[in-house]
Amino acid sequence: MDLTFRHRASVAAPVAVWRAVFVVLFVAVFVAKIAIACFLSPFGDEAFYWQESLRPAWGYSDLPPLTAWLIRAGESVAGHGVFAMRLPFLLIGAAIPWQVWALARRLGSPGHAWQAATFALLLPLAGSLGVLALPDVPLTFAIVLATMGLAAALDEGRMRDWLLLGVALALCWLTHYRAAMPMLAGLVFLCITERGRAAWRRPGLWLALAVATIGLLPLIVFNVQQHGVGVGFQVVDRNPWRFQPGALVQPLEQAVACTPLMYGLLLWAMYQAWRRRKQAGWDAAAVIGGTFVVAYFVLGLFADDVRFRAHWPLPGYLVLCAALPALLASASVAWRRFAMVALLMSGVGLALGFGYLALAASPTGPAMLARYKAFPANFTGWRQSGSEAAALLARHPGAVLVADNFMLAAELRFQLGAQQVIYVLDSPLNTKHGRAAQLAIWQIDENALRVLAARQHVLLAVDETSLRNRERKPWLTSVCARVDGPVLLARVDLFGGRRRMAFYDGTVAPAVHDAPSPDDCLIWMNAWRAGEGVKEE
Repeated sequence: MDLTFRHRASVAAPVAVWRAVFVVLFVAVFVAKIAIACFLSPFGDEAFYWQESLRPAWGYSDLPPLTAWLIRAGESVAGHGVFAMRLPFLLIGAAIPWQVWALARRLGSPGHAWQAATFALLLPLAGSLGVLALPDVPLTFAIVLATMGLAAALDEGRMRDWLLLGVALALCWLTHYRAAMPMLAGLVFLCITERGRAAWRRPGLWLALAVATIGLLPLIVFNVQQHGVGVGFQVVDRNPWRFQPGALVQPLEQAVACTPLMYGLLLWAMYQAWRRRKQAGWDAAAVIGGTFVVAYFVLGLFADDVRFRAHWPLPGYLVLCAALPALLASASVAWRRFAMVALLMSGVGLALGFGYLALAASPTGPAMLARYKAFPANFTGWRQSGSEAAALLARHPGAVLVADNFMLAAELRFQLGAQQVIYVLDSPLNTKHGRAAQLAIWQIDENALRVLAARQHVLLAVDETSLRNRERKPWLTSVCARVDGPVLLARVDLFGGRRRMAFYDGTVAPAVHDAPSPDDCLIWMNAWRAGEGVKEE
């Protein structure tokens, strides 16, 4: 059975074969994603986005509103739980390979379209989209949709295609501040290509831009109301804006995220598309795909190097996946064989990613992963700590529940239910992730706690493993300056001490006083004793 990439329009068999391959793999991947989504504990950010969904607003300190809206929609349909929270994202993620199919159909034969969809499906970053309720899912969908609208508008000039482009860009702005990148990619296309320069004179382009600005309105309203905290975090607070030599390893990060052979193949496709950029269709593939890959590399040399960012160029890779089979059709036999091996290895990478998440969701998997220095800390301990908090609240009715950081608070609330209010101490983790301002807006931060419960007893939950080793001692010691007279009530120690939560009864200090020495801080000493001998990263 011929699975090469040669174009043989007169032979239907390869089209049927690739269609069958894609459909079988699509069903298998989708079933795997559903299974994992049903059992995997919420990722820390997911829990906070869920908490945002409880309070509909124009926006939040970390994101525009669409992610919270989608979570709210999922739970409105399917009730509260991890599957309901992730349901809209599973459906959107499943649509993305089909988008790539539609893009590829413009550049090659039906067989090429099914091949392109298969490449996109097995790309680990793309194939796993939707397992978690994260903004990258609707953002990637909207960017590929915008590319589809632009390609159709340039080819056929219909106003409905320009309108589709505008709606897609509006969805980008409703999802993430990284909507600035597809706008940049479009601007580059409009400035450096012949068809792009001609588009400035088309009324459809201006319609698309006008519609796109609608998506900016919630973002603008929120930042005006909250004195620019969202823009301030995304543009200023999280980025050093100085050259970071260590960021030159980004290509290696991308090679790991895409799998090395697939990464090399996509870079080859970017180069080949650029060589054909004077031809209609290839201009958009080369410029849109290339801008995402190159611009994010350059941006990464100066921007945030603390958080995970390997997914940033993903929309560009998907555009290149759409172009890849048609490019391979005229390539040498060696390149076509290389592509088949790359596709196989990409599928292995996706399977390994699913395996990791499946182990993280299993009762014994995290301990196994810990032996290989791959402990899934962000997915573990939340259900157990939620059960312990529920038991303590039952024994202390009316107690004010306080968490030592935003992530623990959101995870506990997810487990306990939306009706449970949880206050949050001013952890450095809150500021690092841009959530401190949002907690203040909701009036559940430390200042609000003091107004409510100064000198009152509270139930304090402390995540002893949320910070790095060098940050842990100063923070836990400072908790003793925020909550007086802590008395240990319970501990949740899991997987050999890799995840440790402690629950205390204590009194809210009317103001933060001088921290005691670490040896005199019960919260730090308990954490130190529990962690002694635990090998942590």
